[in-house]
Amino acid sequence: MILKQKKLFWQIFPISLVILLTTISVAAWYISRSVDRFYIEELGIELENRAHLIESQVVELLNNGDVEALRSFVVQSGRVSATRITVISLDGKVLADTEENPASMDNHRLRPEIDAAFSGTVGRSMRFSNTLGKRMYYTAILLDRNTVDRAEGSSDPAQAVLRLAMPVTTIDATLSDINRKIIAGAITAVLIAFVLTFFVTRNISRPLEEMTESAEQFARGDFSQQLAINHKKTTSREVATLAAAMDRMAEQLDDKINTIVNQRNQLETVFSSMIEAVIAIDGEERIINLNRAAAQMFGINQQANVQGRIIHEVIRNVELQARFQQTLQTGVPIEDEIVLTVKGGTRDLHINVVSLSPGTGKSLGVLMVLNDVTRLRQLERIRSDFVANVSHELRTPITSIRGYVETLLDGALDDREDAVRFLEIVLHQSVQLNEIIDDLLALSKIEKEAKGGEIVFERQPLLPVLEDALQTCRLKAAEKNIDLRLVCSDDISLKMNRRLLEQAVINLLVNGITYSDAGGNVSVRASRHIENDHDKVEISVTDHGIGIASEHLSRLFERFYRSDKARNRKVGGTGLGLAIVKHIVQAHGGSVAVKSALGEGSEFTISL
Repeated sequence: MILKQKKLFWQIFPISLVILLTTISVAAWYISRSVDRFYIEELGIELENRAHLIESQVVELLNNGDVEALRSFVVQSGRVSATRITVISLDGKVLADTEENPASMDNHRLRPEIDAAFSGTVGRSMRFSNTLGKRMYYTAILLDRNTVDRAEGSSDPAQAVLRLAMPVTTIDATLSDINRKIIAGAITAVLIAFVLTFFVTRNISRPLEEMTESAEQFARGDFSQQLAINHKKTTSREVATLAAAMDRMAEQLDDKINTIVNQRNQLETVFSSMIEAVIAIDGEERIINLNRAAAQMFGINQQANVQGRIIHEVIRNVELQARFQQTLQTGVPIEDEIVLTVKGGTRDLHINVVSLSPGTGKSLGVLMVLNDVTRLRQLERIRSDFVANVSHELRTPITSIRGYVETLLDGALDDREDAVRFLEIVLHQSVQLNEIIDDLLALSKIEKEAKGGEIVFERQPLLPVLEDALQTCRLKAAEKNIDLRLVCSDDISLKMNRRLLEQAVINLLVNGITYSDAGGNVSVRASRHIENDHDKVEISVTDHGIGIASEHLSRLFERFYRSDKARNRKVGGTGLGLAIVKHIVQAHGGSVAVKSALGEGSEFTISL
């Protein structure tokens, strides 16, 4: 047992001693470095002050262009002040130096203190000087001047740097003496610490060491090893009783922690993985927990601790709060739908609110589950609108065809003039019906090919595509005496499906021609610029026609949507042209936007 106690001593004592030695060494090093830095900084300040003292004389000599007088002044001033003085021009050439002939000295432009001075700051550097064969400390300042560099025969405005340097041998000697004193003090402290540590560690027993090791294992969550305390004379009764109690505590903690951890992990996994937003509050309307989906839905930072906070502080929604309070007060489950206002619009939420109960009949709070059904409701509305619109669009020509056919059958067929006129109307309506069906099929094909990745994209110049689109529309434009204009550089190219992109531009041109007054103009402009480190191409189609009211702009690219239904049907069209444009642009990974105002025309912009 005595051997074990000695072993514990030798385990604890060296560690304690190393810690003390490390602490004292670090402190001594820090003090030494601080003193060294202090002396060096003082030297730098002194050199800077000396530089400013002779700055005006040097500038005056530089402005006079008297290089020989400058060199004489530098040599005399440097010897009097025991300082090496150097003047360096902008190109790094040494103009004057206290110790050496400037003509034999290297170019100094890349010296760190020179480079720093030319950048506008006070340059400082400490290094070994090959010229003087000793360690030197350099300080350089910038001399601004507008003069003629007569040494080189140049007439350009120039700048120069004034550098002062001193050997650091004196500082080194002073620091060496200080360091010796610091080391002596550190050694004395180490000896005192050695004696104190020796007497402290002698009184630590082996049972305490074993209990400490086991307690550390308990703290790490490892309860597999029990305290093995031998009940001998060297072990006190208090230590043995404490060891037995710790063994029992470890067993109970191990069982309970394992159970709690397993249950918590299961609940956390389920809770975090749910795509539905879940919020639980207690009877005082304080948040018990909420999952990731709820945090994202309400813009809550998950890193922030919201548990324990009142629900009103975290989620400011009157309807949600009313549902929480109703279930808290009555205990009756609620199933409902509400509209949540968020940045950029609204969300339709389907909510279920139930009471939290441990099974004893007493309510602990309320649990709310929220499903975002915004997309579902949008699809329902779009589907309803589409069915209504397509039915209306198809019914119009069909009703017209049926009406005229019935008129012909009722006797108008005998009147050739009326019969021909009615048949022409029937033909026109059948063509209109066929165009609607063709556009629907084209739209469906584009969606299918884009979704299946069947559309082939090749990098091609854009100008020929726009020229072909304009050529296709010239006949229609000539009917209304509308001038078509094109502005596009021949160096713009991008990855595209030429047929589809040409169709999109044609649709926009036809739209502009249709809604422009006779004698007007429709222009196509293509430009390229950099946006967020990406090359972006924009194609704009601009007309000066009737324009579109602002309330219609957000829905303009929906299928069969018409801003002015009476006028649109009068001028023709299927109501699918802009929807086709949108899907073609989306297939290219781009976007399409519109700017318009009533009576001022419209501008459609494709961004790729």
